[in-house]
Amino acid sequence: MEPSYSNKKNLILDKSFEFALIIITLVKVLRSKREFVFADQLLKAGTSIGANVEEANASVSKKEFHSKMGISSKEARETRYWLRLLKKSKIIDEKLVDDAIRESEEINRILTSIVKTTKESLLKASDSQTKAGTGSRS
Repeated sequence: MEPSYSNKKNLILDKSFEFALIIITLVKVLRSKREFVFADQLLKAGTSIGANVEEANASVSKKEFHSKMGISSKEARETRYWLRLLKKSKIIDEKLVDDAIRESEEINRILTSIVKTTKESLLKASDSQTKAGTGSRS
């Protein structure tokens, strides 16, 4: 596995990058079978997960980070949809697709956790600012 860009390990960045490589492999198979529309949909959704994670890591605010990670999570769900459809259509060997589905589910669990934790953090920060701004004497 290729290391992440910084010295600090970033699990979701690394996983989404490796997942994009899996997607590219599946897309090559789809294109060889002349399944171009399917290939294009899978390529767009499957590679945008990591692209949005990459953008999130360059965010200037926690709110922007939350937004980009939320988009990544939605793209992961869309990718899982295309993979499930691909499996049921039996266009590609089920084993290849099953591995990709499992990986997409793991990525989505990680992203869901990041989005949830970030949202909670944003709400706490907002509550703190609200209390500080109103001069509350609790």
